[in-house]
Amino acid sequence: MSKPSARTPTLEDVARVAGVSRATVSRVINGIRNVDSEIQETVREAIRATGYAPNQAARSLVTRRAGTIVLVMAGAPGEGEEFATQVFGDPFFGRVAGGVVNFLRNHGIHPVLMLAETGEARTEVIDFLRRGNADGALLVSTHPEDPLPRLLIDAGLPAVLFARPARPVPISYVDTAHQAGAELAADHLVSRGRTKVATICGPLDVPAAQARLAGFQQAMDRHGYPYIPIAEGDFTQQSGETAMARLLTEHPDLDGVFAANDLMAHGAVLVLQKNGRRVPEDVAVVGYDNSPPALASRPRLTTVVQPVEEMVAEMARILLDRIESPEQAPRSVVFDPALVVREST
Repeated sequence: MSKPSARTPTLEDVARVAGVSRATVSRVINGIRNVDSEIQETVREAIRATGYAPNQAARSLVTRRAGTIVLVMAGAPGEGEEFATQVFGDPFFGRVAGGVVNFLRNHGIHPVLMLAETGEARTEVIDFLRRGNADGALLVSTHPEDPLPRLLIDAGLPAVLFARPARPVPISYVDTAHQAGAELAADHLVSRGRTKVATICGPLDVPAAQARLAGFQQAMDRHGYPYIPIAEGDFTQQSGETAMARLLTEHPDLDGVFAANDLMAHGAVLVLQKNGRRVPEDVAVVGYDNSPPALASRPRLTTVVQPVEEMVAEMARILLDRIESPEQAPRSVVFDPALVVREST
């Protein structure tokens, strides 16, 4: 007897396995969000079990959507090829990309990565979206004067921004309470008996860096320390090393350091050790982000948690809601910070 030919799974097959109607399966596949979450998961399991593959071209004709979004990494003008190196080498960007992919793939959506550090690159992003190649954009920018948020809004394109914009723009964004996070760092250093404390801040044209510095200074004020030595870095390990060397030269008796991200804190630890200072016995060090460098450092860093993966998942959730309901007003979601105490303090 000859074997029956393999048959391509159909929408009806999925409906039968899931125990729901064909219309319900169609709504789940097309991303229509008025379906109970348990039913959505049942349908997805049936899709996996049957091996059903939706026809993306047919789906797009019905929904008038591309079924993908753009993850845009935007940088300062003139960074060029150096910006691409920065994006793929920075653990922060890796966490962003991983968080976006992990969230969206559960919704059957795969992001497209675009870099936008020049005027030409920004135009490409806008044109890509206008042509319907993607349904919206998740934007992460390292440049406070980045014009892309305004360009996206003026073009009427759905977009969500990582971090509060430096200038007023009616765009949804997700952020953390940076000032409160830095206050946690100050409180912790004081609780460890540190009285000669300095800080390595981030670039002071970046709102997050401004907020972290202000929060740290204000908390130290409340503890009775009105003067805190400051050295500015640019969120890289090298800048942390340079800033720490300068602080040690100018304030050799310091006994505590707060760095505005983990990469700079890691650089500070290396310089302290190179100069014969024990961490934390002689100098306690606190970072910010709870990123991989915090665990790579020896000793491991006490640090303020910035839940990047949760933040970008929330960005994607807001964007999908905005795509589904274009009339929605801009939203902001601000995450509360927390302190993870490790061996550096």
